[in-house]
Amino acid sequence: MSLYTPRAFVPAEAAVERLLREHPFATLVTPGGPEPAISHVPLQYRVDGGAHGMLLGHMARANPHWERFGDASSVAIFHGPHAYVSPSWYAQPATAVPTWNYAVAHVHGRVELMRDAADTRRLLDEMVERYEAGRMRPWRLQLEGRPLAAMLDAIVGFRLIIERIDAKLKLSQNRNVEDRDRVIAGLRADGYADAVASADWMDRYARDA
Repeated sequence: MSLYTPRAFVPAEAAVERLLREHPFATLVTPGGPEPAISHVPLQYRVDGGAHGMLLGHMARANPHWERFGDASSVAIFHGPHAYVSPSWYAQPATAVPTWNYAVAHVHGRVELMRDAADTRRLLDEMVERYEAGRMRPWRLQLEGRPLAAMLDAIVGFRLIIERIDAKLKLSQNRNVEDRDRVIAGLRADGYADAVASADWMDRYARDA
């Protein structure tokens, strides 16, 4: 089923790519009985590999989720910043109701396993580099020989070949400019991380909607 997205909340391609890159921890869902398999995994987005790019990830071999990969399409759900919006921020609060602003993407595609351990190792190196590079003392994978082989055997690497992306940026684009500015100010005043991040996304993607 596609994501319900009113026209005002349809994002530009650049915003979707930013969402996938800046918020990589996704909920991966694969259908099957008696209920769908659901895992929470960091996924690397690449623009190459198929018409719409691909997502790369891994999970524990002990997790039965990967055994569901095959002909059925999976969906990876990415959540960006989100925050409560108070009607008190609007110019006419008496005629408004509370709502929630958010950014989300549903990435659909078929998943194929990485059969070569070298591919899985390259993925691990890429992820370690991404998340350790900015640290004062970056950690590096130092296992070799049999310990490395055992570690690689304990995980399953995979690629999700993207078939389509349904994305939604609900950032008060359906309000007038004055109300959007008021919401941005209200979110910044609330001060918690997701509220400030939501205000930043509104500044970039909704102020001139």
